[in-house]
Amino acid sequence: MSFKILDIGCGKFKLPGSIGLDIVPLEGVDVVHDLNQFPYPFGNDSFDRIRVIHVIEHIQSILKTMEEIHRIAKPGGEVEIVTPHYTDASSWQDPSHLWHLSSRSFDFFQEEYRTSYYSKARFQIEYSEIKLLKLYKWFGLEFLINLQNRDLRYRFLRKFWEQYLCYFVRGKVMTFRLKVIK
Repeated sequence: MSFKILDIGCGKFKLPGSIGLDIVPLEGVDVVHDLNQFPYPFGNDSFDRIRVIHVIEHIQSILKTMEEIHRIAKPGGEVEIVTPHYTDASSWQDPSHLWHLSSRSFDFFQEEYRTSYYSKARFQIEYSEIKLLKLYKWFGLEFLINLQNRDLRYRFLRKFWEQYLCYFVRGKVMTFRLKVIK
């Protein structure tokens, strides 16, 4: 039994050993497909792991995309999403970015989320990390806002940062690791 990985929007930097999916037929892209067209050309429950690295912010519908990722991922599969934090200049400089996301953007797909009834796709957030500018990392602020990954009792630190401090101590990049729930 083989472990199948899909690299959505891989561009020129496809993860070795994965199937690369992109709209542009670049070297390394295995399947050329418009990510805004559904369904994607894969069967249900096809992949053990799906990577979406600096792609989700470019796609027209995050909701439909996450539902499609849910369809093609195996139960218990892992989804890795990397995207800029909405307070980073890179989130706003690229004119092809349609979305500017926060550390809570994927809470929507968790069963217990208050408005999760708008989608049947379910994911459990296993891990979410925010990178800050190096200066703030050196001061230990990055450690504090990511402390919730060690103990959920510290979730209030990220909430406080994102609601009150993030325009002064800006986020850079967010990484999410989601588990597919079926």
